[in-house]
Amino acid sequence: MERGKIKESLPTDLIREIFTRLPSKSVARFRTLSKHWASMLRSPDFTKLFLTRSSTRPRLLFAVERYGRNEWQFFSTPQPQNRYEKSSHVEFHTKFSGDISQYACSYASGLIYFPVVRIIDTDTIVICNPITGMYVGLPEVMKYSRSKGFLGFDPIDKQFKALDDQSILTLGSGELKWRIKDIPGPLYYRCPLTQGICINGVLYYLARTYFAETLSLIVRFDVSSEEFKFIDAACFDDHIEDPTGLSLVNYMGKLGVTNCNNVDAGGIRTVDLCMWVLEDVEKQDWVKYVYTLPENEVLGSCEFSVAGVTATGNVVLCMKYTCKPYYVFYFNPEKNTLQSVEIQGFGAELEAVETRGEVYGFVDYVEDLSVNDAKQFKSSISHVKTRCSCCNTLYPDNIGEEVDDGVSREMKMKETSVKIKKEEEEKSIRE
Repeated sequence: MERGKIKESLPTDLIREIFTRLPSKSVARFRTLSKHWASMLRSPDFTKLFLTRSSTRPRLLFAVERYGRNEWQFFSTPQPQNRYEKSSHVEFHTKFSGDISQYACSYASGLIYFPVVRIIDTDTIVICNPITGMYVGLPEVMKYSRSKGFLGFDPIDKQFKALDDQSILTLGSGELKWRIKDIPGPLYYRCPLTQGICINGVLYYLARTYFAETLSLIVRFDVSSEEFKFIDAACFDDHIEDPTGLSLVNYMGKLGVTNCNNVDAGGIRTVDLCMWVLEDVEKQDWVKYVYTLPENEVLGSCEFSVAGVTATGNVVLCMKYTCKPYYVFYFNPEKNTLQSVEIQGFGAELEAVETRGEVYGFVDYVEDLSVNDAKQFKSSISHVKTRCSCCNTLYPDNIGEEVDDGVSREMKMKETSVKIKKEEEEKSIRE
């Protein structure tokens, strides 16, 4: 088959189906091959179809922070589709240097918000696409004050907004500019080492009050209307002095907050998982659930954190630091089952104790071409230069790596085409 006749030998519908099964990076490359493919692969219909297909294969996204080198690396791996899967391999996406914030990064619908990234000698707020490496730098919120904000996403209007205390910035609205909004309510401040979460267009994060009988509260920000509400969270007062053990999760469309404790029962070390679910926002009704996880030797002996809850209801726990072997655990509260999946492919450097990294996990990551095509995003953040705060050395060599399996684009298309035809034949046989 001649190279120039590939698109002529396959039906357009089949070509579109093939492309929906490829990674978004591959789709981006194919757009550059011809005007015909660029037009087809940038069309709203294909973007919508790609998102639909991608939603059926959610991934677990890993952001790995290495304190010693002031570096972030991003990986992802498919979430298990059945309870018999025992191992999975990560795919490397990009990396960059320069994060120096004490505040945790914030994730929303495929993008990550970093409160402070040092670019050369300037501290900059950065929103980054961890898959493509594309990024945009935001203006400072307030002079001589570092950001401690979050990122939210409105799924109706397909709009991202950054929130930092009373300041709001809309991404994709032309000029990037912070707007001040008057917020009536109690005086509070964000808990530094806790992440917020955006659920169905509503951003939640944990805060601590200054002058109130209740120490803890949840700030609720509607991304579309920009309205604030404050939810009583007195049930977390015992944890507010050290809130790092609390994780905000999306529990079946409702806000959930988890906390895990190791329990020694007769010489056997088990894990108790506490989860508070906000059953009614208006009544501020919290319901607490306590689960004792099935015994697991690895889980009972390592540090871990809750990455989130999948759309199917599995609570995902990730080992806190990269190592070999590295495990992710999927706990199903209804069935009381615990699935251990070994994650391979972080590389020898991250798997070594001396050069390991801290892992932040994000569940149900889905590739969305409309996010990848955001016009305000610049070139890859892996090319950004940063200056070490210790030795003042400028690092120009943190160039993002790209995995190349040596297979040509045409061969990948051919293999995917054969796979689709085989699936269709098997389906017709079953019918």
